[in-house]
Amino acid sequence: MNSAIVWMIIGMGIVTYLPRLLPFVLLGGVELPSFWQGVLKNVPYAVLGALIIPDVFFIQDDLSFGVIGFVAAVITAWLGANVMIVVLAAVAALSLYSLFV
Repeated sequence: MNSAIVWMIIGMGIVTYLPRLLPFVLLGGVELPSFWQGVLKNVPYAVLGALIIPDVFFIQDDLSFGVIGFVAAVITAWLGANVMIVVLAAVAALSLYSLFV
């Protein structure tokens, strides 16, 4: 393997790992104010929405497929489920939809 590729892979690993490591190192013993805890608690849902919403409108075959997945994800998230449960609920809803259509 080319050494440039190896160094590129190592660099990408470092760049990916540092943003995850730094908050633990810098804020290890610090208790964040309740406002910031609330903001950070909602970040996964905001990211999930940013990933899902554009794809709902760019489905070529069946727009209802995207809408059903989106609605299932929104309802599950609204009920306060974990992000993994939200994704699994959307997948389950779309699996059921594809069985009957």
